[in-house]
Order: sequence, then C-alpha cells, then structure tokens
Amino acid sequence: MTAKDVSTTKIGAKVWRDGEFIDWDDARVHIMSHVIHYGSSVFEGIRCYKNKNGSAVFRLTEHMQRLVNSAKIYRMDVNRTRDEFCDATVELISRCGLDECYIRPIIFRGLDEANPAFGVNPFPNPLRSYIAVWRWGKYLGEEALENGIDVCVSSWERFNSNALPAMAKAGANYMNSQLIKMEAILGGYSEGIALDDRGYVSEGSGENLFIVNNGKLITPPLGASILPGITRDSVIQIARELGIEVVETVIQRAALYLADELFFTGTAAEITPIRSVDKITVGKGKRGPITEQLQKEFFAIINAERPAPDNAKWLTYITEVAEKKSA
Repeated sequence: MTAKDVSTTKIGAKVWRDGEFIDWDDARVHIMSHVIHYGSSVFEGIRCYKNKNGSAVFRLTEHMQRLVNSAKIYRMDVNRTRDEFCDATVELISRCGLDECYIRPIIFRGLDEANPAFGVNPFPNPLRSYIAVWRWGKYLGEEALENGIDVCVSSWERFNSNALPAMAKAGANYMNSQLIKMEAILGGYSEGIALDDRGYVSEGSGENLFIVNNGKLITPPLGASILPGITRDSVIQIARELGIEVVETVIQRAALYLADELFFTGTAAEITPIRSVDKITVGKGKRGPITEQLQKEFFAIINAERPAPDNAKWLTYITEVAEKKSA
C-alpha cells in the first residue's frame, strides 16, 4: 500500500528519516539490510489524541526514553537524543496534518551499500532512524473497551529475560508475540496470554496484564519477562491516586480464572477488559467496576477533562510546541 492508495487523512504524507522529512513512498530499505535478516530493530508505539484543547501525544517523553534505552541495551550508539526524537515527532504530525494518529519510531541496523557486510555481527551495519504516523483505530475493537474480549493461555512461553531482554522493545522479541497472537486467532480468541519460563503469568502478545481481586490491583512484576509498559505505569499511578492498592507479584495461571476482573493495558489496547480465559468466565463476564473506573480516569486525562494538574505533563500538545519553536 502506498500513499497514493489511501487518504492522507489516514496515513501521513511524510516520514521522518534521520533528521529529514521524506515522502511516504520513499521510506524504503535495501533487501539485504541487517534488520530484515536478523530482526535488529528497536521501536515504540505512541498515540496522539485529539481533545478539547487540541492534538496531544500521550507520554511522548517516556516513550522516547524507552526507545533510547532499548537501543542502549542492544549496543546501538544512536547519535540523537530523546528530545530530538520528541521534537521530530511533533513536527512530523504537524506536517502531516493529522489531528489523531498512531506513531511508530524505529531504529534499526541497515546496510552500507558501499561496504556491505553480511552475517550475524551487527556492528559494521549503519543505524537508521525513522518515524511514521498514521490514523489507527482501537487495536482490539471499539466494542472491546466496554464488552471485553475472550482470550486463551498460550502454549508458547515468554522468553527468558537472559535470552532476550524483555525490557527492550525490540523487533526480534515480537516473533514470540506473533506465535502467541496467531495461535489465539486460529483458536477463535482475540488475544493470548503467555506464561514465563517458570509457569507464572507474563503478558499478552503486545499488552501488559492486570488482575482485580478483592478490590486490589495485581500485576506481574518486571521479573516475569514483561515489557515495562508506559500505559501499565500510567494505570498504576492512576490507581494509587484513587486509593486502589497495587501489588506487583507473580501470578499463577489459575488466578486468571478466579479473578474478579481482568484487563490488558497498552498503547494500542489502552485499557481493554477480558471477559473470559480459556472459555472460563472472568467475574460476571463483562467489564468490572474497577476496570471501568480506571478507564474513565485514563480517558479523562487523554481528553483533558481531569482536573489533576500532575497529569497535564503526560500530554504534549502539537500546537503548543509549534508555537514555542516559532516564537
């Protein structure tokens, strides 16, 4: 699909590449690029929302910090700062004229065509950085936010963190996620939940997980081979502001079946309730009251409807940044 095939209101007409803005159709890589053969990339998923005050990116700084951190783990010596990536994102959205969009920054190992190097050793290959934006709806569907989804426990385990670093949002990690997702879809489920190598609950194919039991919010710790999710962190902070106790601890598989409420979090999934696991009904088989309360507060922040001033820093407004730069 090219930019000529779709409306520019859905796909950005421009892409940011290593400090310059290029046409969507020109955002291409060589077939022998290291990333294609060895999965050597790190990336982020970020959302820009339209609210009553304008278009705002949710927790842009935290996402870009995680991108830089992921690159560091994989020994990618990026010559751009977190703030440069943030500024490039804001300018790209402004240039593309999208009031709402999904944002995909990615850093990967390419190919030096003058001195090509092939093989597992990544160091001879140059780093490339891109940012693309497009309009993308609810990842698991609009109705899922209210009605919940049906999921299964996957037969595929999450990888050991000493084999692949779960703290890095790396392209190679998502081959594991694809196995989890494909198995779920072919089994008639919307999503799968992976266990870690010890048999404890880890996360979904692209989402963190929360259980509600007796009014407490329980979530797997970072040691359960999970990605340190930005939305996960947001929900934890919101819950504590609301006086909801949050516990980070290992979770047995059977606890999923006995939960009062269960939900996924993620940039794409936002806060999506789970109504059944392995065809066992969770709670009353619909979104529970605490999940609904957390959703309400989360979307109130995004929609600039929440009075709490501390959450204002979570929103980076496109027009405000543009006005500061032009001043």
